[in-house]
Amino acid sequence: MSYYLISGGPGAGKSTLLAALAQQGYACAPEVSRELIQEQVALSSDLVPWQNLAGFAELALARMKAQHEQARQRGGTTFFDRGIPDIIAYLEVGGVPVADAYYHAVQQHSYHKEVLMAPPWPAIYANDAERWQTFAEAVQLYKALCSTYERLGFQLIELPLTSVANRVDFVQEWLSAGQVLKVNQDKHLL
Repeated sequence: MSYYLISGGPGAGKSTLLAALAQQGYACAPEVSRELIQEQVALSSDLVPWQNLAGFAELALARMKAQHEQARQRGGTTFFDRGIPDIIAYLEVGGVPVADAYYHAVQQHSYHKEVLMAPPWPAIYANDAERWQTFAEAVQLYKALCSTYERLGFQLIELPLTSVANRVDFVQEWLSAGQVLKVNQDKHLL
């Protein structure tokens, strides 16, 4: 089983890329935060990041753990729109202490050690009901995400600023290169 993360700041094309990968037949897990914001707003709850970031993070952690378990039960390859390390970065940017439970969750719910990062891209950035940040804030979040992932031992693979089709090709070439590398490493072990 392989669990691949696509992360990056808001509005950088992650969800669009995941939708395109799903069309190619890959199993994909949608962005938890976007779903939770929609649900909590519909409930008139204060468990939204701009009112109660700590409470929202707890909801996100539970939902991400459930996504991970669903992927495990399904087997095969899954692409995730954000992962548990994203929660840590968002809490840090928001000035909220990060409980040990988040770090334990990263250890217990493993992902591939290479993470695809969607860099800030002003040409496609747009606000919507779930994305209220300015572009400058999106850039700040991207930098925090990169720092957090690297601190947690992940290697970052930056997605090119190109069409969705070209990004899908990039991801498929990256996957193929990783599979070739793994085969070659296995041969050296024999």
